[in-house]
Amino acid sequence: MQPIALADRAVVTVSGQDAQDFLQALITTDLDQLEDGEARPGALLTPQGKILFDFIVTRDGSAIRLETGVDQAEALVKRLTMYKLRAPISLALTTPAAVSIHFEETAGGYRDARFAKADQAVYRVYGQQAAATGGEDYERLRIASGIAVSGADYALQDAFPHDVLMDKNGALSFKKGCYVGQEVVSRMQHRGTARKRIVIVSADTALPATGTPLTVKGRAIGALGSVIGRSALAIVRIDKAGEALAAGEPILAGDVPVALALPAWTGLEFPAEADEASA
Repeated sequence: MQPIALADRAVVTVSGQDAQDFLQALITTDLDQLEDGEARPGALLTPQGKILFDFIVTRDGSAIRLETGVDQAEALVKRLTMYKLRAPISLALTTPAAVSIHFEETAGGYRDARFAKADQAVYRVYGQQAAATGGEDYERLRIASGIAVSGADYALQDAFPHDVLMDKNGALSFKKGCYVGQEVVSRMQHRGTARKRIVIVSADTALPATGTPLTVKGRAIGALGSVIGRSALAIVRIDKAGEALAAGEPILAGDVPVALALPAWTGLEFPAEADEASA
């Protein structure tokens, strides 16, 4: 595939002698593990553990770059400024920013760790504007790889990191110590209470629009997110989906029968029986 330009992206650059320590105490990504040339997902959570902002984290020399959506960039800067106080750091916003996707290793490219988990080579390049071609191919690859994005697949302040596989794709650290919302996500991890997950949805005919409920016997277990043709992503109750699959009950998107699959790279499986405590 040819390189493509991503629309509506912004970059927040955090620089200064304490930039890494400042972010390390706030965001979900473990910056001590972030390598040069690597792009890792991350988030800033609410104190209740839900995703307030999401972004892609890379190193820009000694600074840290947070790539996010244009629609959340100014609010992200405002929130970081609130936490900054007198810390010796600077925040710079570029919006919109030139961000392009390449499908082979390229000079100045950062390998996207989310796609690497799915054994796909995707590189993010900053400051160079590629021709805006092949966007649908990229979206198909993203859906096939089980990679969710805010807006299309979940609403900010509504989803927990586990819902969108951040515990599996390198976005969420359980070892680095405290950050905003860390106690909640650690408790979910250690108690195994995550019930909602991103799944890959497929059908024999075209799927209905984003937001269409996924139902079993008339009861909603989730809703479609990103949709292209006969493929989609959705956040579903995997315990309820597992019950339906074990019983041979059809799962519908609107009136379209669908198949659900958890992304293979996660190692997750549908529970065969629902946990009574979650019913």
